Amino acid sequence: MAVLLTAANVNEGTVLDRLVDAIPPLRPPHHQAGRPRKRPAKLHADKAYDSRRCRDLLRRRGILPRIARKGIESSEKLGRYRWVAERSFAWLHRNRRLLIRYERDDTLHEAFLHLGCALICWHLLAHAS
Repeated sequence: MAVLLTAANVNEGTVLDRLVDAIPPLRPPHHQAGRPRKRPAKLHADKAYDSRRCRDLLRRRGILPRIARKGIESSEKLGRYRWVAERSFAWLHRNRRLLIRYERDDTLHEAFLHLGCALICWHLLAHAS
């Protein structure tokens, strides 16, 4: 899981490179040999990321872009993959300090954001075993 804190008026496509670079290396399953992948094989995104710049950026990093195209594709097709992100947002918003931002200090708010992500990961790992 990777998160990036930005202002509310920042276009999502402009920070895609920083967000993709923040993804930690993925570990292969135990039965696969070789070096761990640095990035996922493909990325599903909504129409906010529909630009040649975003698609080229992902391809240069070896990631297959699965981005809904404005005016051509319906967002409903993306829904079968997008629900994972929306579910994670809902889990983060269970923490009132992340749903409504009370902190003026960016570093404090970002710390709460990372804590919320750590709690999500801990919860998933605790129920997986």
